[in-house]
Amino acid sequence: MDREPGGELRFRRPDERLVPEVPSPPKVPAGPVAVLRTQNDAEGLIVHARTAMPLWLGERLDLGYAIDVLHPLPRGG
Repeated sequence: MDREPGGELRFRRPDERLVPEVPSPPKVPAGPVAVLRTQNDAEGLIVHARTAMPLWLGERLDLGYAIDVLHPLPRGG
């Protein structure tokens, strides 16, 4: 890390190359929750308390089934 004469910091990688500057994050709109809900409604998305809950209940992997699905036998023809 170097400090420029104006006080700005410049970061370097171990090989001395400069780390490129990162753009500023996007501005958060006033009322971000309302904006997000409006966007979700426009896309037809329904988000609720169980949206991110997986359907997997912890059962063991059926390896034979997984292989059959991911690598099916060639079809005769």
